[in-house]
Amino acid sequence: MVPPIKDTNVLKDVQKNLLDSFKAGRRNYTIFQVGKATLLRVSDVMRLKQQDVFNPDGTVKQTAFIHDKKTGKANTLYLKPLQHDLTQYRQWLTQQNLTTVWLFPSTQHPDRHITEKQFYKIMHKVETLLNINYLGTHTMRKTGAYRVYSQSNYNIGLVMHLLNHSSEAMTLAYLGLDPASTEAILDNIDFG
Repeated sequence: MVPPIKDTNVLKDVQKNLLDSFKAGRRNYTIFQVGKATLLRVSDVMRLKQQDVFNPDGTVKQTAFIHDKKTGKANTLYLKPLQHDLTQYRQWLTQQNLTTVWLFPSTQHPDRHITEKQFYKIMHKVETLLNINYLGTHTMRKTGAYRVYSQSNYNIGLVMHLLNHSSEAMTLAYLGLDPASTEAILDNIDFG
């Protein structure tokens, strides 16, 4: 099980390598950003279509509505934090002449979306480039969840809702709250 990226410098290195170390770097980077900001499972990120996130005039929608593949639950995605990344990505798609229904097409077979296996290989290459050993396809979802948790004053209910989890225990385990994380939280508590 992969942990979230908790170190902001490591996160920046991962993002930079996704963007700069591949021919389709803009796509790979945007996949990661979308997964991180929407907290979607990788299978749901890959299944997104352009019409899910872009208006007919090419602007980014404020929200998207999907059903999670794994659970079948309805999910509303807030896209405003991704507006800049998605706008740049749409320009890249146009420059690459990638006309397709898929948001994240395979560059070799644009009529298909990139697979989870292909994205796993991309994350593994970044892991190798950075000489770390804990990246995977779930890294983006877990990192997004951890960032929401730590920046929302530890609002477990919000994170649970965004992950579409049914229990706090599941969400806490998902966040990878180890003793060091727990101690860092407790260090900021005023016990009076």
